[in-house]
Amino acid sequence: MDDDAALAALRAAVRVPTVSHRDETRVDTDAFDALHAVLAEHFPLLHERLELVRVPRQALLLRLRGSGDGDPVVLMAHLDVVPVDDGAPWTHPPFEATVADSPEGEAVWGRGTLDDKGCVVAICAAVERLLARGLLPARDVWLSFGCDEEVSGTSAVAAVEHLRAAGVRPWFVLDEGGAIASGAFPGVRTPMGVIGVSEKGTSLFELRATGRGGHSSTPAANGPTVRVAKAVAAVDTAPMPPRLPAPTVELLRRLAPHAPLPLRAALRSAGGRLTPVLTRALGLAGPEAGALTRTTLATTMLSGSPAANVIASTATATVNARILVGDTVESVATHLRHVARGVEVTVVEAGEPSPVSPYEDDAAFALLERTIREVYPDAEPTPYVMMAGTDSRHFTAICERVYRFAPFPMSKAQREAIHSYDERITVAGFLQGVDWYARLLEDLPA
Repeated sequence: MDDDAALAALRAAVRVPTVSHRDETRVDTDAFDALHAVLAEHFPLLHERLELVRVPRQALLLRLRGSGDGDPVVLMAHLDVVPVDDGAPWTHPPFEATVADSPEGEAVWGRGTLDDKGCVVAICAAVERLLARGLLPARDVWLSFGCDEEVSGTSAVAAVEHLRAAGVRPWFVLDEGGAIASGAFPGVRTPMGVIGVSEKGTSLFELRATGRGGHSSTPAANGPTVRVAKAVAAVDTAPMPPRLPAPTVELLRRLAPHAPLPLRAALRSAGGRLTPVLTRALGLAGPEAGALTRTTLATTMLSGSPAANVIASTATATVNARILVGDTVESVATHLRHVARGVEVTVVEAGEPSPVSPYEDDAAFALLERTIREVYPDAEPTPYVMMAGTDSRHFTAICERVYRFAPFPMSKAQREAIHSYDERITVAGFLQGVDWYARLLEDLPA
């Protein structure tokens, strides 16, 4: 498969609005069928030679039989995208897949280019390329493309259950996550190939206050809305205690040679006596660096009175917690109950941090590092703890090596566009991603 064909496949996939919703009745299932058709059209060898397993809803699970009998590898991505805010100032329409200039170079603009159809199409293009050359990987490769990752759905769980029932124990699993990231750390110009070896747990907590309510002309002091507002403000000003998990310590050590001279000694000492100072400094270095050091608590939803002249009898706030390795759902709940006085705190959804996959003296992780260096020789590969959540967390039930890495260059502006407006992937970066997956498949050991 040549570059033009791979790029055409990406654009065709982005044009299909496979938006997921928590309310399944709002999901356009025809759009997912249309995306399946796009993939079948653009990747005929893949669809002819791989075994397709239908999992619930409209996810895809495909098996590429390798030439050997070693433990298989699972490559993951997801077909669904988040909704588009109609009022957001997109430079180019989000579902037209326009090719145009960007600050990073010529790019494909559109929802899903980075999250996560870029990975879907790049994986398929790499497989198609190998098949066209008459090559097979040295071991089986499973492709798992979920359809409801953006709403924490169950299609990935169904894929895991199918593999478990078939007796499949993967050597490693690779999903979206890190990237060839530039601009993530102040003063560091070297791009970092960050490979997620764990991901934060995602949990939702509700802060609730109740009262008599009544007419807005006779308000009582400290009503439900006021108490919830005080609780939200208290949570915002009382973050969870910071810490540096082992993968973050290793990240900082690898970052050290590329950092400004005054920072190098401190970064090299990560995990040592200067760790408290370093942790505080990272917390002040911006949202991305700060999120490496603690469980984050974001108030995302508020609810109160149903009318402008009615005092709420119930007011609520939803806190989205991304739980760092070392913390737990229970420890976060305890923190919130201590800080958010005057309201009831309940756990709505509970998700613990993922186990840490091996990265020291490990052959699978070393393969990912080597492939990064071959395709991106200027990048520094490193483990890290991923801040967001992925479908791969479910695969920890059948595999101890679960990694999270999308092999595309991403500027800070591109990362900020994920789930926002002006999402885009550079043409050159996308094609390098295809090369990366192809190299990975070719280099799999027997």
